[in-house]
Amino acid sequence: MKFKLEKVYYMPKQLEPGVLYYTEEFRTCAHLCACGCGAKVRTPISPVEWTIIESDKGPSLYPSVGNWQLKCRSHYWINAGKVKWASQWTEEEILSGRLAEQSRRMEYYEIRGQENRSFILRFWNWLKTLF
Repeated sequence: MKFKLEKVYYMPKQLEPGVLYYTEEFRTCAHLCACGCGAKVRTPISPVEWTIIESDKGPSLYPSVGNWQLKCRSHYWINAGKVKWASQWTEEEILSGRLAEQSRRMEYYEIRGQENRSFILRFWNWLKTLF
């Protein structure tokens, strides 16, 4: 299976096989599962979730798509429009992967929170110099 990228504002109700839909405004992608089961797969695009890369050869979506909650439990990469199948994960690997994702998210948002607090503190100190 080969995927092409289609940029949309809203996700269509009916998804077509082989199309990776992407909405920049809502920072999300959607596609039908690459295994052919027909399940809709949604991937949020953010620094701590998935990244989408456009190229002449086709879209790439990183990291891999692991459909652990679907009946098919498919696991694959979309790289330059092509599906590259990955190994099935055990329940322990899935749990470990989810914990690692949660840890990355917490670390990212903690750093962002510190940056925001630092900016607010600098702004407050600057403001005090005016009075």
